[in-house]
Amino acid sequence: MYFPVLIPRIFNYPLTYCSDNTTSLKEGDFVIVPFGKSKEVGVIWDKIQSTPKNIKIRNIEKKLEKISINRSLISFINWFSMYNLVSKGMVLKMCIGNKSNLLKIEKKINIEILKKRKKFFLNKEQNKSLKNLQSYGNTFNVSVLQGVTGSGKTLVYFERIKDILNKKKQVLIMLPEIFLTKQFQQRFMDFFGFVPAVWHSKITTKNKRKIWQGILNNKIKLVIGARSSLFLPFKKLGLIIVDEEHDQSYKQGEGLIYNARDMAISRASFENVPIHLVSSIPSLETFNNIEDRKYNLTKISKRYSDFPLPDTEVVNLNYSSLKKDQFIAFETLELVKKYLNKGEQVLFFLNRRGYAPFLICKKCGFKHICPHCSIYLTYHKLIKKLVCHYCGFKNKKEVKCKTQKNCDFQMYGPGVERIYDELKEVFPNKITKIISSDFLLKKSESENILKKIEKNEINILIGTQLISKGFNFPKLNCIVVVDADFSGMGYDLRTTEKNIQLYNQLSGRAGRFSNKSLVIYQTYFPLNETLKDLISNDPEKFLKNELLMRKKNNLPPFSRLIALIVSSKSNDNSLRGAQEIKKKLIKIRELKVLGPISSPVFKIRKYYRTRLLLKTESKVLIQKKLALFLQNLQISKKIKLTVDVDPINFT
Repeated sequence: MYFPVLIPRIFNYPLTYCSDNTTSLKEGDFVIVPFGKSKEVGVIWDKIQSTPKNIKIRNIEKKLEKISINRSLISFINWFSMYNLVSKGMVLKMCIGNKSNLLKIEKKINIEILKKRKKFFLNKEQNKSLKNLQSYGNTFNVSVLQGVTGSGKTLVYFERIKDILNKKKQVLIMLPEIFLTKQFQQRFMDFFGFVPAVWHSKITTKNKRKIWQGILNNKIKLVIGARSSLFLPFKKLGLIIVDEEHDQSYKQGEGLIYNARDMAISRASFENVPIHLVSSIPSLETFNNIEDRKYNLTKISKRYSDFPLPDTEVVNLNYSSLKKDQFIAFETLELVKKYLNKGEQVLFFLNRRGYAPFLICKKCGFKHICPHCSIYLTYHKLIKKLVCHYCGFKNKKEVKCKTQKNCDFQMYGPGVERIYDELKEVFPNKITKIISSDFLLKKSESENILKKIEKNEINILIGTQLISKGFNFPKLNCIVVVDADFSGMGYDLRTTEKNIQLYNQLSGRAGRFSNKSLVIYQTYFPLNETLKDLISNDPEKFLKNELLMRKKNNLPPFSRLIALIVSSKSNDNSLRGAQEIKKKLIKIRELKVLGPISSPVFKIRKYYRTRLLLKTESKVLIQKKLALFLQNLQISKKIKLTVDVDPINFT
């Protein structure tokens, strides 16, 4: 008898094998099959592929006992592959992970047992939200839990999770950043009394194997994970939570390109389980679905202990007495001192790593540019090197200029390291720490710093975007936005939306346990509309206005975008390849083809990049036609093509 077997390689279809063992083999079983001169682990798939008559069909060698995946996961993989225009085999590879997950059986897997835990009480608003979520039922539905920062949304969905665990079902909680997992893990342990399974790229191979097998065998009931947790082989999934659903980190930008939030909704649909999207300000797509009544909505309008949201202060840098090479205004420092003198913490926020974004020689005009990418190198004082934040290239800043002497570099703009030096000079006796990905490389270091912050052993924090997400610091009552001119956030139609969400999240870190807290915005443009929207603290008004603008201009979510990135080691080949693809694409009448143009960052890792943007208003998924087009597309071996469905970044 013939069986379709999908193997975790770049195949968009299962290969056909035969076996006499027809009674024990079924859809979803893991098997070992011959592939070329080697052997491969594959999965019995749902539909057999027609095989040319001249192809010799080989035998399935072995069935792996007691491990299989559900039909719902197979259906999800098929859908994921079609929607994101990637091969089924590569999606399966994401589900399997390391082959040792299958071939090496872990005997000891920690089984979660509910233990004695701390008592938590929901307030009136939280109880109402919980009852709403429960009322929507335990079959597929999308519900949005929206609440101001510090309102206790986590406690609400913890109670909801408890319902599901009591029904012996599994739960997946997705977080946008792996740095959030440790603090979140502690909150979880306080509530549930056991250590949850944590899944992200930094977990060891052995631990991943234990978790993977524990999920497959239904011994592990709850997983906290980053994007890749979406592909885990749950046996009895009962609920998916997507925390900070608006966060752009849910978009995987390399390799297998997908939006984990959107795909989580799809997985919940195939599993027929509810999914809760959690946010203080939902993404515009989510808000639009709420308005169209496709998603349920429950809101929490006040903070958990009824503490007020922070006050705001705008410092107009046009009239401030800033000294040369300084970036913190005197007026800002005076406001900050009041909080430091009371023994409270202050956070200085600047979304720029390193010491200075770029350097220019005052003698000859030389600029340090990455040799592999079309961007300026960022100077990192800590390691005394210039760094490319795209490819990781490092270099020293000393070069000979045209005057035959060493260049005299002027540093332009501040990074977090430069702000650190400035603050250490003003507050030499205060303990100051930088919170960014460069300074939290080791798990032990990040855990140690977070403990010190919680114990109020650090006075001044300097952080990038990382610190705006999910952290809970009891003594943090003052936040300074060093540069509130909202420049840059990627080449993206969603720039304003992202700024509003980011700075709303950021301000929400302040005053969670205080009646008096403050957010200070330093700016040269005090009349900026984004700043006015932030200060007004009316996100719904902003979202409605943004939605009207998008509708007027026929932009997502009222149309669909698909980006094609053509890359080559030759700029001419990249552009020529994109032009040839466009000539063929315009035959698909449902598509409007924009471009080709060079990407704003036109070179990354030695590859020149040209973009085509496909726009469609069709309510029918265009991917099926596009998949057929790509299947038959013949392109030069000198170029490679990347497809990004629903892009959020246009670099």
